[in-house]
Amino acid sequence: MTHYSIGDLARMTGLSTRTIRFYSDSGLIPVAGRTAGGFRTYDVDGLARLKLVRTLRDLGVDLPTAQRVLASEVSVAEVARTHAEAIDAQMRTLRLRRAVLRVVARNGEVEMVHELARLSEEERQAILDDFFEEVFGGLDLEPGFEQGMRSVRIELPDDPTPEQLEAWIELANLVRDPDFRASIRRMSVRHQELRAEGADMSAPAPEQREAFQYAIDQAREALAAGAAPRSAEGAEVVRRVNERWSTVLDVPIGPELSRRLEEFGDPRAERYWALIAKINGWPAVPDTSAERDWLVEAMR
Repeated sequence: MTHYSIGDLARMTGLSTRTIRFYSDSGLIPVAGRTAGGFRTYDVDGLARLKLVRTLRDLGVDLPTAQRVLASEVSVAEVARTHAEAIDAQMRTLRLRRAVLRVVARNGEVEMVHELARLSEEERQAILDDFFEEVFGGLDLEPGFEQGMRSVRIELPDDPTPEQLEAWIELANLVRDPDFRASIRRMSVRHQELRAEGADMSAPAPEQREAFQYAIDQAREALAAGAAPRSAEGAEVVRRVNERWSTVLDVPIGPELSRRLEEFGDPRAERYWALIAKINGWPAVPDTSAERDWLVEAMR
């Protein structure tokens, strides 16, 4: 039977003699015999056990678990599965830390970013639910509209990208902003008033969506042409946009139409949906903030 010295094992496994001696003293590798000089020797089984321990340790498995594997108390497959799950958790944590650090590197706000990033799914949702309650609570809104708004869920991944984390931080700050809450509350109150007057406040009709897109397209073309909002070209765009909305809303062109358009025109509402889409991995919501700003200035 072939026997190996500690030096032999060290050469064959790449482990130090000190480490092998420690494993031997711990009972992981049984001594098969001794030389005439009293030095320990190990057989083929000892070599195989040593190679297994080395592999498990390379994979991050602790010695007590490795010992249980050698004692057949647990299988290699079970250890591998459990350890892989632990590594997955560690990787998610590391990716989150990396995302936090990258966001901090961009905006310099350490504590706020860290606190918002470490919130649980329930805690994140509570921030949004509190927002819903303040802006919708106690109002008689169109049921489908309110239910659709309240059903929104924040689905920030366990290992978000820096962009998703930034979007979540911006969203959390947005929905806690008193001015934004007041703006959405005013929209909700007006929604209730129009509904009481008999207006259909369910999802926007196709004609309304088309009118909105028409206004955005007109502003985009004006921006591309370099037309100033308060120029003659700007006035012509406003005339065409107002004419389209007047037909769709059945409201004469004038102060009433302007008020109707302004009541539901807070660009931050669009930003709200764009941020949720980015967080949840939905298709991107087009950014029309430049076109909206141009229209607001042109209509003053």
